[in-house]
Amino acid sequence: MTETGFNLLAQTAGFFMILLGIIWFIFCAYEATRRKSFKKLTGIDDWDFDLTVFLRILTFSGFVVGVLSIISGAAGLIFDEPPSGLYKIQTADSVNVFTAVFLIILGLFTFLKPVNDLPISSIIGFLGALAVTAGIAWVLVWLNVEISTTIAIVLIVLFLIIFAIAAITIKFYTAGLMLLSKIISWPPFAFGIGAFCFLQGFLLLVMGISIV
Repeated sequence: MTETGFNLLAQTAGFFMILLGIIWFIFCAYEATRRKSFKKLTGIDDWDFDLTVFLRILTFSGFVVGVLSIISGAAGLIFDEPPSGLYKIQTADSVNVFTAVFLIILGLFTFLKPVNDLPISSIIGFLGALAVTAGIAWVLVWLNVEISTTIAIVLIVLFLIIFAIAAITIKFYTAGLMLLSKIISWPPFAFGIGAFCFLQGFLLLVMGISIV
C-alpha cells in the first residue's frame, strides 16, 4: 500500500466509524437473539456453536472492518491526517487523536469479537506492541526522521509481529479468562459501542466536528 493509500484510509476515518457502528449493531442483535435476552450477561455455557452462513459473513466482515479501522487510525496518527474532508474544513487540517485512538481500540475489538474470544493474552500483546511501536515512532519523530511510506509499513509489520509473539507467549502462562469476552459480547455493551460509533461518524462526516 502506498502513502496515498494510507492517507486515503486516514481521511475516511469518519466512514469507518459508521461501518463500525453498523457491525456492532449487528453484533448486538445477533447476541440478543442467541441469548434470547437483551440484558442477560451470562447463561451461554457452550461457546462452540455452529457456524451458520450468516455468522461466517459476520465473522469475515468484522475481520475486514476491524483491520481497516486499525490501519485508518494508525495512518491518521502517523501522517497527521484529518478524519474527514469536512473536518479538515470546519475544524483542523490535522489528525483527531480521539477518533484515531478509538478506531484502533474498537478495530481490535471488532477484529476479535466474531469468534467470541478475547483472551487476556491478546489484550496484553496488543498493548505491548502498541507501546513499543508508538515508542519507536516517537523516537523517530524526536530525531527529525521523516515517516515515509516504507517506515510506516515497517512499523505496522513490527506491531503485528510483536502482537503475535507476545499474545502467543503469554497464552502459555495465562488461564483462559472469558469474563472480558462475555462483557464485549453483552448486547447492551455492543449497542453502546454501535451508538458511539454512529454518533462520532455522523459528527465527522456531516458536521465536521468531533465529540472530543
